[in-house]
Amino acid sequence: MLLTMARSAMAERGLLPDFPPAVLAELRQIQAAPSPQNPPAGDLTDLLWSSIDNDDSRDLDQLTVAEAMAGDEVTVLVAIADVEALVEHGAAIDEHARHNTQSVYTAAKTFPMLPEQLSTDMTSLNPGEERLAVVAEFVVAPDGSVGKADVYPARVRNQVKLTYDGVAQWLDGNGPIPQGIPAVEGLAENLRLQDSVAQRMKGFRRAQGALSLETVEARPVLSGDAVTSLRVEERNRAKEIVENFMVAVNGVTARYLDARGFPSIRRVVHTPKRWDRIVAIAAEHKVRLPAEPDSESLEEFLVGAKVADPVRFPDLSLAVIKLLGAGEYVAEAPGAEATGHFGLAVRDYGHSTAPNRRYTDLVTQRLLKAAIQGAAVPYSLEELEGLAAHCTKTEDAVNKVERQVAKAAAALLLQPRIGERFDALVTGASGKGTWVRLLQVPVEGRLTTGLGGLDVGDRVAVELLSVDAKRGHIDFGRADQQALEE
Repeated sequence: MLLTMARSAMAERGLLPDFPPAVLAELRQIQAAPSPQNPPAGDLTDLLWSSIDNDDSRDLDQLTVAEAMAGDEVTVLVAIADVEALVEHGAAIDEHARHNTQSVYTAAKTFPMLPEQLSTDMTSLNPGEERLAVVAEFVVAPDGSVGKADVYPARVRNQVKLTYDGVAQWLDGNGPIPQGIPAVEGLAENLRLQDSVAQRMKGFRRAQGALSLETVEARPVLSGDAVTSLRVEERNRAKEIVENFMVAVNGVTARYLDARGFPSIRRVVHTPKRWDRIVAIAAEHKVRLPAEPDSESLEEFLVGAKVADPVRFPDLSLAVIKLLGAGEYVAEAPGAEATGHFGLAVRDYGHSTAPNRRYTDLVTQRLLKAAIQGAAVPYSLEELEGLAAHCTKTEDAVNKVERQVAKAAAALLLQPRIGERFDALVTGASGKGTWVRLLQVPVEGRLTTGLGGLDVGDRVAVELLSVDAKRGHIDFGRADQQALEE
């Protein structure tokens, strides 16, 4: 049922769930991974590269390694899979990727942007395989700021594939050292260095106003066609290694293109238009924010709110995220004043780290390789403007598909529990409706009765009234407290 729904939802929004015959025919002509000698690239295969990703990830886009330097500086290297070497600009595979613009991750199935033979094999940075990569190298100062940087092609080899949960538990002292690390001399120490420098970078970014937002994200767990549970995705130290390094790389690559007179696609989040509502929410928490948008003040409020009430903090974060507004892609001419990313508190922010699963990143990789080689710019500014608008629009369609299937999965999970009562938090209250998130099960639904006097952040007892899995609807009614206690 979920798979049928996912395919239907994609088709309704103009996305292609299947690869057309032209793509499959073209794929058959690609026999192997690109030769590591063509084009020429430096040999970095002996470095202590490793990948850190989700347990089920098969399209490995990035590897990381760090090197300690004098004066407490650290050089960080991030290798990005060279997808451009096999995906020709304008070919059938490229056109399909351009149409969908990204991989679609649903509870039923992942619909990859590129055929799996490419994304999980020939371009994926799989353990033990020599691969071509575009490497971003940058120096991190003792205060966590990013200094001298460069971008260049190289041959790399992943020493071991690691998972976020395994690495995080080990770093926190709550689990054993992940399998594979002890077999690579020096890798354990290198990962601890990466963790240390990532925390240093995190501290610097937060001091600049990068926002500490944390929402509840749940992934449906399936056994065959049945939804058995919802797994909450939590932040951890391993994810922060990758997050902080990728933010840095996206700044490094954007500035690299600009310095060489190349246009680029940037990811921007504008200064929030609804800052007044954010100010009002902070006032409800007895915190006064300035009248004009200020990310540093907002970050200070968020940090304090998490300490004061960690249970409700994800819902506060969600409210702030909605008020900040959605991000979008824009094309930027070289030398232009960057719009920046309000939530990350950075001016220069491209997308370059996931060319296997995001088309903007593949476009950026083509620009980077042309700049490295001193070749002509492969896209005009006008072409990039069209691509940026298309990718923004399609990203919205992809998000709607993923949410629709996730809601359907949650509805299937709750179907046997109609009539039960739960503690919940109000996550939305407006003329369009009142929404609540259950505390026991990370599921959101609409409150259809007993709406009076409720606002975002209020705690309320609710009863599950009905579900409609096909439409992804979950309806609750307000339950009186005396009945809940009985």
